[in-house]
Amino acid sequence: MNHKVAILMGSGSDRPVMEKAGKMLEHFGIDHETRVLSAHKTPDQAIEFAVTAADSGFEVIIAGAGKAAHLAGVMAAKSLLPVIGVPISASLDGMDSLLATVQMPTGIPVATVAIDGATNAALLAVAILAVQDDGLRERLGNYRRELAEKTLAG
Repeated sequence: MNHKVAILMGSGSDRPVMEKAGKMLEHFGIDHETRVLSAHKTPDQAIEFAVTAADSGFEVIIAGAGKAAHLAGVMAAKSLLPVIGVPISASLDGMDSLLATVQMPTGIPVATVAIDGATNAALLAVAILAVQDDGLRERLGNYRRELAEKTLAG
């Protein structure tokens, strides 16, 4: 099965964190596109992306942003795709972006990972896609077994 995930970031300065999501998706052979879109500086383009993401073949959106961090919320408000928010530690040790990402109103959920947790965001996207893809589910299981073995090996 071919899958496609969007990796969005609110600023180019978020790239070092968000590149980790791309690397993990590549590990699982999942196509992705990375874009810089801001909920505040490019709201029209952000909304247009959210509205057209599913028609463009995306199945999951990963959105990372710092400070006010409203990008994931805008994506969730305007798209029916699963949205995974990555709070970026741009200020206040990332607590501002964590709270902005996780405190979504009832009815508009954003799955939120740890501050700067782009790798886990990608792994959550893989798990979402693996629900209906036996091959991907098997690769995710293998990854988890290898992770456990490395942990036990100390």
